[in-house]
Amino acid sequence: MISATQKLRVGVIGAGKHGSRYARHIQDDVEGLTLAAICRRSEEGRVLAGQLGCAWSANWRELVASPEIDCIVAALPPTLNLSVALACAQSGKPLLLEKPMAVNVAEAKEIRDCFARKNLGLTIGQTLRYNALINLLRERLPMVGSLCSLSANQRLEPTSMAWLDQPELAGAGISFHTAVHVFDAIRFITGKEIVRVMARTRCLHSKILEDHLIVLLELDDGLLGTVDCSKIGSGRSGRFELIGELGQLHGDQVHHQLECIQGGQRLSLACGEQVSTIVPLLEDWCRFLRGERENPIPPEVGLAAVQVCEACLRSAAKKGWEEV
Repeated sequence: MISATQKLRVGVIGAGKHGSRYARHIQDDVEGLTLAAICRRSEEGRVLAGQLGCAWSANWRELVASPEIDCIVAALPPTLNLSVALACAQSGKPLLLEKPMAVNVAEAKEIRDCFARKNLGLTIGQTLRYNALINLLRERLPMVGSLCSLSANQRLEPTSMAWLDQPELAGAGISFHTAVHVFDAIRFITGKEIVRVMARTRCLHSKILEDHLIVLLELDDGLLGTVDCSKIGSGRSGRFELIGELGQLHGDQVHHQLECIQGGQRLSLACGEQVSTIVPLLEDWCRFLRGERENPIPPEVGLAAVQVCEACLRSAAKKGWEEV
C-alpha cells in the first residue's frame, strides 16, 4: 500500500469524453490525488493536458512505465483493457479500470488473476454503485417486503461515437456498454445473483453491434425480472421497479425520482442532492490505495457483470435460456 501522507500521482489513459471527466475530478476535487499525466493519441490530448497543467503522452505504455506515476485510471475502448491492465500489473501500478472490465469472461478472469498474483489493487469503475438513487433503492427495499419481481431499463439517445459500432474497438454493443451498469445495479440493490437469462438483440441505428437489448432474467431464488437497454430514441431514462409483497418501489436514476406505491396510494420519497458518482469513487479508491479501507469495487464485481453480459449475447445467438 501507499503511504497515508503521500499525494498519489495519477495517470489517466484514455482522456476522451469519459476519461477527461476523471482527469478533471482528479485535478480539482479529490484532495489525496494529483493528476500527473494523461494519454490521448490525438492532438486534443496535448491541448487538454495544457489546460489541466499535466504531462501528455500519445503512448499509453510510456505512461504506465513512467516513474512519475503511482497509479492508473483507464477509460478506454474495452478491447484495449486486457493489454493495459496486464502492463499496469507488470509495472506494479494499481489500476482503476472503467467498465466493462473486459470484452469477455476469459479476459476478465485473466485481468483479475494477474492482479491477484501481484497482490496489487484493481478497482472496477461500476460507478452506478455511487448513484444516490440506486443507494436509496437499496436502503428502501424493505418498505415493500419480500421481493417478488423487478424490471429495469437504461434508455439513451443514439450514440454519436462511431467506434461503438466497431467490433475491433467496442467488442460488443449495448449489452456490454450500457446493460453492464444495469446488471450490476440489480445485484447491488437486491443482494441477489442473476443465474439465467433469455435475451434478444437488434440493430436499429447501428449496423454491426446491437443497440437494443431485451432480457428476461432469473435470480438465484427463482425471482423473475426484465431488463430493457437501448440507444434508439431521443429520451433518456434509468428506471428501476422493485415489486414486493407489500408494494412497489419505482426509481429513476437519470431523473432522480423515487416513489413507493402501496395499494392505490403513491408516495413520493425525498432523494436528496444528485451528485457526481466519479468523485466519491475516486475518494474511496484513494483511501483504498492508502490502506484505509477495503477495495470499493473489487474485480469480482466487474467479472460478475461481464458474465451476465456474455450470457445475454450467447442467449441472443441461440434464442434460448442461457446459464450465467
